[in-house]
Amino acid sequence: MIEDESGLHRHNEARRQRPRRSVSRFVGKWLLVALIWSVAGLGILLAIYASDLPDVHQVAGLKKRPGITLLAADGTVLTRSGDLYGDTLAVSELPANLVHAVVAIEDRRFYHHFGVDPFGLVRAFVTNARRGYAVQGGSTLTQQLAKNMFLTPERTFKRKLQEALLALQLERYYTKDQILTGYLNRVYLGAGAFGVDAAAKTYFGKPATALNLQECAIIAGLLKAPSRYSPATDMDAALARAELVLRAMHDEGYISDQEMLSALASGPPEMHPPSISKNALYIADWAIQQAQGYIGPIDRDVVVQTTIDPKLQHLAEEKVNETLSGPAVKLKASQGALVAMTPDGAVRAMVGGRDYEDSQFNRATQAERQPGSAFKPFVYLAALENGLRPDSLVDDAPIRMGNWSPENFEPGFKGQIPARQALAESINTAAVRVLDFAGIDHTRNLARRLGIVEPIPRDLSIALGTCDVTLLELTGAYAAFANGGTGVLPHTVERVTDAAGKILYQRQGGGPGEVALPWHIAELDSMMMDVIAYGTGKAAKLDRPAAGKTGTSQDYRNAWFVGFTADLVTGIWFGNDDNSPMKKVTGGMLPAHTWHEFMMAANANQPIRDLPALSHLPPAAVAETTPQSPAEQPTAAAPADEQDGLIGRLLKSIAGG
Repeated sequence: MIEDESGLHRHNEARRQRPRRSVSRFVGKWLLVALIWSVAGLGILLAIYASDLPDVHQVAGLKKRPGITLLAADGTVLTRSGDLYGDTLAVSELPANLVHAVVAIEDRRFYHHFGVDPFGLVRAFVTNARRGYAVQGGSTLTQQLAKNMFLTPERTFKRKLQEALLALQLERYYTKDQILTGYLNRVYLGAGAFGVDAAAKTYFGKPATALNLQECAIIAGLLKAPSRYSPATDMDAALARAELVLRAMHDEGYISDQEMLSALASGPPEMHPPSISKNALYIADWAIQQAQGYIGPIDRDVVVQTTIDPKLQHLAEEKVNETLSGPAVKLKASQGALVAMTPDGAVRAMVGGRDYEDSQFNRATQAERQPGSAFKPFVYLAALENGLRPDSLVDDAPIRMGNWSPENFEPGFKGQIPARQALAESINTAAVRVLDFAGIDHTRNLARRLGIVEPIPRDLSIALGTCDVTLLELTGAYAAFANGGTGVLPHTVERVTDAAGKILYQRQGGGPGEVALPWHIAELDSMMMDVIAYGTGKAAKLDRPAAGKTGTSQDYRNAWFVGFTADLVTGIWFGNDDNSPMKKVTGGMLPAHTWHEFMMAANANQPIRDLPALSHLPPAAVAETTPQSPAEQPTAAAPADEQDGLIGRLLKSIAGG
């Protein structure tokens, strides 16, 4: 009985164990199947992703954007664009500290892994899991080279897998030093610089072979985030990152305690002069466009020598920004532009807007706006060529041309006044009469000779500046007033060379030559001096002879002041991009005030000189150019026969005049 019970017990126990073994076998079987299919699937996936991998042997065929370096007039770097590469240097040619800094901070197991570092991946995973966010990457230098040379920066599973496959191929065909050489010569390090030699020249003004320990650490620190740790924009961040690099080098045994402490205590390094400012990119865009016009499409690294004066450029940006962030706010003026050039047309400073990052539209070279009364000097010069004299009397009285009846800015009429007073006080009715006397076609042709290239309407309204102009062309036209009647071509490019120093373009001068007689220019200059002496441009008055003209377009949409001394011609505009009206801003307000501030500082170190054109006036006429108030001026200075002849013809030629 006992035996039967024992046998039954063993039988029941066997029955209970049999299903457990069956389940285990079942699970094991399907796990094996799943593993086989996973391996097969991974193999297929690898084969698919590997099928469109680039050939790692085609490194030499990779193309880059040509690098363009713009130099200021004094040789300092204005801006850089494109892909800038320095000399290709082997690891053996670079400072050991630079190589060790990169390896220590980016891939400390570089010389021990096979292109992909499993230990590094695990370490990064653990660190990131502890922190709760990504603080470490698991990519090796070989993987980074593969990504930089052959792949896009997108973060996808396919790209990461291809990156690993390419890294394995690179490790198969190249030595560690060859891989590191490729990486150090092609990695992006900010400011358009690719490779450590380009970065060393960009930031420190020296080749990579001459870097000290601290500079090596700063460049190695750029690898994580070139813009965030750039010493050109945030030295504190760059030094903080460099400290991490130095400590990593110390931990790896590359530098001693004393070397680390000495580098940490050395203070900020001496920087190569960076770009003048982010707003210098307005100039860069225009200069590159000019350079392409001279040499054609830029297909190689080039250096462009410009005429820009760094001190004047900084001053121009400072004064325009002071106005825009100060009085312009209440007066509803949100944008400004400035062009300063020598009387021969060489642009020394340009402000294309208040912030290039917000808007790349250059308001100095691209914005076409109505100049208002800033166009009147062309009208008066045309009349001077036809026989008008500065002290000839013109009529300030109501006038109607068909359905159009121009009005003056100030109410009331003055009757007959000297032409110089009419220009100085910007009398509209007088300007229309002077234009009718000078002739519309004659005036339009004169403006073209002086450099106004935009279309000019064929009607009397142009006396009030109803045509469209850019600030650059208007300032360039005024340069002929400053130099005595020679037309100029506003320019900034002096020379273009390639990376080897071969001259691709050299400015040889040139221009339209004499566009107006010096005598007539001298008379006009004497009249424009009165604009500043007692007219609408009083706010622009300087400590030296100067001439200019205000301009205000309809409904206060544009406000201008363009003027000159013997050494500098400067035009300033304020307004709004949407062409909305400002709060009664005239050319004699914001533009004239800003012009005064800029020109006082810009001319501070220049000797005081008369305007060159005045030398063409006879001594008696020069004496008469001394600025006077209207009350002091002899209103009957013109001979009686001239009044009866010239002005009589002028008045009779205008209906209702």
